[in-house]
Amino acid sequence: MSDTNKNPWKTLNIKEVYDNPWIKITHRDVLNPSGNPGIYGVVHFKNLAIGIVPLDKDLNTWLVGQYRYTLNEYSWEIPEGGGIHGTPPLDSAKRELLEETGITANKWTKVLDLHTSNSVTDEVGLAYVAQDLSFGEAEPEDTEDLIIKKVPFSQAVDMVMNGEITDALAMVSILKVELMLQRGLL
Repeated sequence: MSDTNKNPWKTLNIKEVYDNPWIKITHRDVLNPSGNPGIYGVVHFKNLAIGIVPLDKDLNTWLVGQYRYTLNEYSWEIPEGGGIHGTPPLDSAKRELLEETGITANKWTKVLDLHTSNSVTDEVGLAYVAQDLSFGEAEPEDTEDLIIKKVPFSQAVDMVMNGEITDALAMVSILKVELMLQRGLL
């Protein structure tokens, strides 16, 4: 059995091929675990992916719909966005929830850490459940054209199961919250 703490990859060279305020892409010449030469491309995300599952006392939640440029299609998701490294993730979650939905919460529970696509990116996602909710006005960014939809949480689970919600952070967060509710952890 291999030592799980030992990195079997050897990096020979790193070349930056693209950089913008959100991501940096590098090309790497490597020796793979068998010692043979190879290449690797790494997409480095400059922010954390932060997701929030708001739940009221009647187990309703709020979904955010928006057209995703990268997919060229509409997407239903949980409220989510970027958290700046160095800023407490919970502060970013509170900001995103207020910005996208106008909701604030008095109770927060972290539900997961996630590597979104660890074969090509180092992006880290985190998700929280927000409870004991208060409601105000959303403050979306100018890049966001959002539709906010209040649904029973069970409907959000159904949307994951029938393929209406395909965003990875939203899917995993909703299903984890469902399991936590079933086990009496929330």
